[in-house]
Amino acid sequence: MEHFLLELGKGFTFVARQKRITFDEKHFYIDLVFYNRILRCFVIIDLKIGELKHQDLGQMQMYVNYYDRYVKIEEENKTIGIVLCRDKSETLVEITLPEGNDQVFASRYQTILPSKEELKKLLAKRG
Repeated sequence: MEHFLLELGKGFTFVARQKRITFDEKHFYIDLVFYNRILRCFVIIDLKIGELKHQDLGQMQMYVNYYDRYVKIEEENKTIGIVLCRDKSETLVEITLPEGNDQVFASRYQTILPSKEELKKLLAKRG
């Protein structure tokens, strides 16, 4: 978990894994919940194995709404939701999420590490 926190950046604090939220006698499980002390907001991460579906974005929007309405306090900023998936359609993301969206994001993850040469190029760019 520590390595993953380093990848996220500064200010992140781990809150929960498989965090259960319940309403209307139904249980939902959020993969990862963090709090960022610098941004002063919760950051929710959902991991999807396959291709991103519009239902995944709707589910994340529900999690974000829940945290904003029932968990965060007034002084904190809006919750950020990130869906990590193996594959995604930019068009599906744009059409599913509302215009001006600034809370829910979808991003691809790699299951194969880049080659040594690709890593050297990435490091050179960061420079």
